[in-house]
Amino acid sequence: MEAEDTPTCRVIRPGGRYDGKQGLSYFEGIARETVGSTGICMHLLTIPPGARAKAHLHESHETAIYVLSGEAHTWYGARLENHVIVRAGEMFYIPAGVPHLPANLSDAPCSAVIARTDPHEQESVVLLPELDGLVA
Repeated sequence: MEAEDTPTCRVIRPGGRYDGKQGLSYFEGIARETVGSTGICMHLLTIPPGARAKAHLHESHETAIYVLSGEAHTWYGARLENHVIVRAGEMFYIPAGVPHLPANLSDAPCSAVIARTDPHEQESVVLLPELDGLVA
């Protein structure tokens, strides 16, 4: 193994942003592309007031979310029939393959740390446009 291929610890200072397929903008974080991770990605997300993602699922990886500030409404299930509000200080788990649609219905930003079991955060995102109209 060459020196540049040797795994090592890294500090990431989120600065750059990227637009996810889901329709929201994320702060870059831990991913294969930034640190060479092989089984996890973690990044920061701030959902502006009134913003919402597109209905989607992550076909082959789990998601864990810790809300830092604000609150997020999330509809989930095969037809987005379930609804939960996740508030600052709470964690939310989304199993692989579960359709979901998060939104910020408040007047304040909602910020969260998001971790997934796929080092390529966008690779297994599947958009579900047929579900977008189910949530007003």
